Amino acid sequence: MGIFSKRGASGFSASSTAEQVTQGVDGTGLTAIVTGASSGIGVETARVLALRGVHVVMAVRNMNAGTDVREEILKENSNAKIDVMELDLSSMASVRKFAAEYNSKGLPLNILINNAGVMATPFKFSQDNIELQFATNHLGHFLLTNRLLETMKRTSRESSTEGRIVNVASLGHKFGYREGIRFDDINNESRHNKYRAYNQSKLANILHANELARRLKIKQEEGVEITANSLHPGEICTNLVRSIHSCFQCFLKTLSLLGIFMSKTVEQGAATTCFVSLHPQVKGVTGEYFSGCNIIEPSSQAKDEDMAKKLWEFSLSLTDRKYY
Repeated sequence: MGIFSKRGASGFSASSTAEQVTQGVDGTGLTAIVTGASSGIGVETARVLALRGVHVVMAVRNMNAGTDVREEILKENSNAKIDVMELDLSSMASVRKFAAEYNSKGLPLNILINNAGVMATPFKFSQDNIELQFATNHLGHFLLTNRLLETMKRTSRESSTEGRIVNVASLGHKFGYREGIRFDDINNESRHNKYRAYNQSKLANILHANELARRLKIKQEEGVEITANSLHPGEICTNLVRSIHSCFQCFLKTLSLLGIFMSKTVEQGAATTCFVSLHPQVKGVTGEYFSGCNIIEPSSQAKDEDMAKKLWEFSLSLTDRKYY
């Protein structure tokens, strides 16, 4: 990958694979939820975490696809602890149902990977009458995280083990709407641009992680050690990218031929997620943005604390404030 193979402070680079960045890491005794684990980098994330001994719960919309992935992982690694549960992040009812079922199982939760997403979809409302990309990519994960947070806190206290929340964002967060988050126009179809709407949702992923990190730092005095970080996985040709307009796909291919745009393999694309979720180097690190398994600077909007706080309150108002 040329310049992308240059290692950073972590000792890894954008060309490192998920297996490479977790080599020698023992995840035995840890439990992780991975959303969107039935396709793309979600599959590789689930596979590698299971390979390292983590009990992985695949949270997927398509149970048949999820079950197929689970069977493939078990064929490769018969010792893998891996389960499949249904979750549709575009439906708040589905998110609440998933969280309630998970919490009722009495399982611990050490790692929550908010990975699932939709990309550049035409304007459409979710089941809760919210623009689909914002609803799925941000609000669904916001609600899921809050509903699982008490279980993560309990796990952290009882096991004296750091919990980690990881939001899979995108470099695209830099190319959204000029105002960042369109709080007053989330559902305005006349001003909607499907690419900028996607980038807006990815900015929301980073702001969510940052505000969550700030709030969780206060809880450290109560014996709760949970970090929250976000990341850019890289440009990978997954089903997410295949869903966008063919003209844009051709544009990306042209950039790649010119050496301007470098596509990753799925194994490389899952590396930063696995690194941030599991590697000892990331212990105690919170409120950061990673790419290529190293901390980098996001956009100025992504570091805007006032916008992050406003997004938190806005998200509560769209989910179920009374719960908190």
